[in-house]
Amino acid sequence: MPRMNGSILVGLAIAGTIGALAYPVVYSYPHRDDATKAAAAALTGETVNTQWGPLTPLDRSLIVRVRLAGLWELPAGQQAMQRSTSAAVKEAANHLIVGHTDLDRRARTISAQLNVPLPSVPNAQQQGFLKQMTEASAADYDKVWANLLRTAHGKILPDIATVRNLTRNSLVRQLCSDTNQTVLDHITILEKTGQIDFEAIAAAAAGPSASPTGPPPPVAGVLPPAAPPVQPTGNTPGKSKPSPTTPGVVNTNRPAAKDPNSVVQGG
Repeated sequence: MPRMNGSILVGLAIAGTIGALAYPVVYSYPHRDDATKAAAAALTGETVNTQWGPLTPLDRSLIVRVRLAGLWELPAGQQAMQRSTSAAVKEAANHLIVGHTDLDRRARTISAQLNVPLPSVPNAQQQGFLKQMTEASAADYDKVWANLLRTAHGKILPDIATVRNLTRNSLVRQLCSDTNQTVLDHITILEKTGQIDFEAIAAAAAGPSASPTGPPPPVAGVLPPAAPPVQPTGNTPGKSKPSPTTPGVVNTNRPAAKDPNSVVQGG
């Protein structure tokens, strides 16, 4: 009996040792190919988990769209600096160059962290925009340039808001906030060129009213009743100021983007 008990103890010790050695392998097994899964998910439309939160197809699309915007809008800015004679257009072009240089760096950094592949050339539609600008006459150039860019920025603005609202990934959330600042800045500065056809933009975006039953249209000569102010009650402190504080100016000051080349996947 003692010999049997000794054999049992030895067997248990061996089993325990094997289990201890195997535990890290078993524990890490489900995560052994996260990088491969993330790369595959980018192509199949799956949601994958990352240390910054779930990464959805919508999240990845936003990262790619920020990259694509820079691929055509930065060259468009450089072209206008050379072709336009308008100081206002050149100022807008400078904003495009600076803004998209910054956003592209941020998009490339996040793509490295999240393993999201990025395009290296503008898509067919964007190449078409650049072609229209290139082929525009000197007399029409500023208007063609400004309206193509203002329309593009206006279309992506609500999409940024949608992703910012829905994403559970902290890196994508920050990219949305940074992109929103830059897009608003570009919209503002493009409108200051005096070249924007607001009627055409509104007509192209026309659709069902968001409030089909109201409010009613204004009546000439009839003043609506004064609306009470929305304000805190009691002793609620209110020391902060809205941003931006200067009308017609969007504050794009923020910490510099990381160097994408210094980032490793998952870090």
